[in-house]
This record gives sequence, C-alpha cells and structure tokens, in this order.
Amino acid sequence: MKDIKPWKSLMKKRSDSFEGGTCGFKKKQLPFMVIVCTIMLFIGYRTTSFQYQRTEMESKFGPFYISKVYSGDDTGLSSLPRGIVEARSDLELKPLWSTSSSKSKENASGSHNLLAMPVGIKQKDNVDEVVQKFLSENFTIILFHYDGNLDGWWDLDWSKEAIHIVAQNQTKWWFAKRFLHPAVVSIYDFIFLWDEDLGVENFHPGRYLEIVKAGGLEISQPALDPNSTGIHHRITIRSRTRKFHRRVYEDRGSTRCSEESEGPPCSGFVEGMAPVFSRSAWHCAWHLIQNDLVHGWGMDMKLGYCAQGDRSKKVGVVDSEYVVHQSIQTLGGQSLKKRHVVDVRSEIRRQSTYELQRFKERWEEAVNEDKNWVDPYKEGGLSQKRKIKKRRNHRRNLNV
Repeated sequence: MKDIKPWKSLMKKRSDSFEGGTCGFKKKQLPFMVIVCTIMLFIGYRTTSFQYQRTEMESKFGPFYISKVYSGDDTGLSSLPRGIVEARSDLELKPLWSTSSSKSKENASGSHNLLAMPVGIKQKDNVDEVVQKFLSENFTIILFHYDGNLDGWWDLDWSKEAIHIVAQNQTKWWFAKRFLHPAVVSIYDFIFLWDEDLGVENFHPGRYLEIVKAGGLEISQPALDPNSTGIHHRITIRSRTRKFHRRVYEDRGSTRCSEESEGPPCSGFVEGMAPVFSRSAWHCAWHLIQNDLVHGWGMDMKLGYCAQGDRSKKVGVVDSEYVVHQSIQTLGGQSLKKRHVVDVRSEIRRQSTYELQRFKERWEEAVNEDKNWVDPYKEGGLSQKRKIKKRRNHRRNLNV
C-alpha cells in the first residue's frame, strides 16, 4: 500500500504539470490568433471590395474586356486609375457640339443593333432599299466600300448618318476583322453582317429580332426565297409552314440529312452571305476569323462553335422573315494587264479554294495542339445518340 501512494502522487504532479503547460500554451497563442483573425478579416474585406468594383466596372465597360484590362499580363494600364479606363468604343456618330436634338438622342433608351455591309456603287439601289428598312428600326449603319467609290453615295438622304470605310478590293471578312472588333461593337445587341445583293421586300428587321430573341438564337440568318439564285445548302431555303427552323431533313443530292445527321450543313448552320450574331456570339466569331484568310471559306461550318451553347438549339434560320439572294458577283470582273487579260473571278475562286484548305488545316492543327480542348460535338458520343433517339421519338409523335 505504501508503494501505491507515491505512484498516485507522481501521476497527480504530471497531470498538474500538463494542465499548467496547456494553460501557458494557450496564453502564449492568444496574440498570434488575434493577428491571424485580423489578417483574415482584412483579406475578406479586400476580396469583397474587389468583387464590388469589378461588378461596377463590368456594368460600365462590358464583361468581355475587364479580364483582359486588369490581367496580370497587361501592365501597360497600371499607371491609370481603374475608373478612367474606357475598355470599349462604339460606332455612334457624335456631334462637334451639343444641341437639344443630340442630347435627346443620348437620353433615348432602347436596344442598339448594327448593320454592316460591303458595298459597291453598282449595287447602290439595292443597298439603298436595304438600309432604309434598317434605319426605320434605329439601326446603326456601317458601309465597307470595296470599289473605292464613296462620292457616288452622298446624294442619298441617309448617307451622312452612316459610317463609311473605304478600302480597294477588300472582302467582307477583311473589313469585319479590322473594323468590327468586339470592343468596338460591344454596345450592339445584334450584328447583321450581310452581303449587298439581298432582296428585302419580305423582310422586316424588327419582326426578325423578335423571332430570334423568342427562339433563343445566338446565330441566325433569314431564310432564302426558293427562287433565289446561288442556293448552296438545303437548310437555308425558306419553309412556308414555320417561323424558323434549326435543322433540315434531306434524302436527295450529295449531302444527306437524316435523324443521324449531326452538325453542318444539316443543323447548327448558317451561310456566310447573311449571318446575324448576338453580342456574345460575335465576340467568339471575330476570334474565329483568320486575319489573312480574307474570303472566309469554310468558316461557316465552324460558326456553331460560337453559339454559346448547343448549336442544334442556338443556331437557326428564320422563315417568316426571308430574303432573296440575287448572287451578283461585283467584287472582281476583268482586269487588264499589259499583255493579257486576267479573269479575276477565276482567280478569286482559286484563292478561295486555297484558303478553304488552309482553314481546315489550321483547325486540325489547333485541335491537335490544344490537349485541354474537348470537342463538344464529337461524333459517336453517348449524348449524341440520346439526342438522335429523342428527336426520332419527337417526329413519331408529330406523325401520330
């Protein structure tokens, strides 16, 4: 029994020593914890403040450019206070001095939309008809003069309200890449990038946009009248029974479109003659345009990747507002050299074919190099098979 008491006494001393050490440790730790909590509160405050400032800047400048302006890679703007940075522009004409009418225009609310067209003087009458339709819906107009003739347009009443850019023998995609940068057109809800040879007797821009918005179409085009010339794809032809369509079924010709057919030109496709882009879709499409491939061949097959979602749902052709494609080739003609005549149209087609091949090669190279990129439309996937089955059942229900 005498041996047990010393053992208990020893255990008690150890216990007291441990508790005292813990208490001492806690007292020493307290100032450190206060410092840590203060730092965490400061970080939380700064993060919340930054997020608030970023939201304010995005509402002012637009969401596409803030990340670029304030990224760590761009130190060129570090000398400027954030609030003074103007990250975007527009194509709105401004008066040299303020008047009552100019102030009323600035205060007028409503959406902003843009019509951009390459034009030559030979198509002046048709362009006049198109522009007047769009001006009635308060569109901003920008004309790309590829023939160098600007003076021949000033007799039109609306000409001074439009923006004119002149560059000899340049294409629509050359102009668009250089003058329709997303930062410049970011205030516009929709961008119409049209050819000059479209008949608009049965087209109304306002009604067209109502259909596009209701259908959730990010990329679209007006359907082509069946009597149009130069129709290349069945999906672009007008359907008389619909407001718009997203795909086509075709069992004739070289291109067959069935339930199993996925992607262009059976679905998720618009042609390059009259595309219409939402702001977000154009931000993507502009980056898809290759700077040196000015004819744009092959690009329409890839535009669906810019649809901001499933191209089979976000890309469509509007039937109730349609146009007539006149297929007038005015860019080019015959050019005289010193000793021989050059068939410019043949040369343009040869160059376009070459650019088509180069575009395809660049796409394949980019896909192979970007190991992190996943093709959302890769054929044979389970999701694609489910879509086909769902569409097949839907068609059966319609036929019942």
